[in-house]
This record gives sequence, C-alpha cells and structure tokens, in this order.
Amino acid sequence: MPLALVIVLGVLLLVIKQCQKKNEPEPKPKVTNNTKKDPSSNVNRNRGFDRRISYLEYSEHAKCRMSCRHISQSEVEDIMQNGTINYNKSEIQNARCPRYALEGITQDNQRVRIVFAQCDYKTEVVTVIDLGREWSCDCPGDENKYKNKN
Repeated sequence: MPLALVIVLGVLLLVIKQCQKKNEPEPKPKVTNNTKKDPSSNVNRNRGFDRRISYLEYSEHAKCRMSCRHISQSEVEDIMQNGTINYNKSEIQNARCPRYALEGITQDNQRVRIVFAQCDYKTEVVTVIDLGREWSCDCPGDENKYKNKN
C-alpha cells in the first residue's frame, strides 16, 4: 500500500508539472536584427537603367529645355518610368555615369527623347528633346552647339 501511494503521488506530480508548462506562453524567437530594409534598395544601379524617380535630379540645361519646350516634371517622370530606351542614342559604356536616352509620348502628345545620366547616387536629367518640333531655345551651352561639327 505505501508503494502504491508513492506511485500515485509521483504520477500526480508529473500531471501537475505538465499542466503548468501548458499555461506558460512559448518564448518568442530572438531577433538579432530589427532593421527592415527597403526591397528596392537591393537594386544594382550598375546593371541596367534604374527607373525609380527617388534618385532624380535636373541639370540647369534640362530645366531650361523643359521650360522652352513646355515639358513638365511629371511628364519627365512618366517617360522615365514608362519610356522605351533607345540604345542607339544611349551611352551606356560611359565610365563616369552611363547615359540612357528614353523615348515616349507626353500627356500633351509630344514625342520626346529624354537623356538620363545614371550615376552612383543620383540620376540626372541631362536634356529634353522634342522629336516632332524644332524649338528656338536660348539655354546655356547653346552657343557651343555646333562648335565641333564640320
């Protein structure tokens, strides 16, 4: 009889311990790095044209051409994101900043070519060209336009 009592008490003790473990919340896994990375930050800007407008800057020449040719910043951004790359007019082997010539149609139906220089930490709008109409603009650098042509 005393042996049966010890066995019953041992089983009862095991059951109580099992019930206590079930009521405890499970420990959360340890997180060693809480920083969340932007998935777009993994884009390798040295492998193809990066169409994100967050890196976009405008040269003074491009601003002048945009004003003269009535092309808005939103139209430039639209061409950047949706335009077609004209590889014949692009200089993607440029060691400092590859230049991509993108073409498309603006909101007011202008057929344009926009040249973007994609550097390490920015993409600069170099110039904006209306392919369907010749505009008379007076922008800085125009006096040297035909200097090296024979």
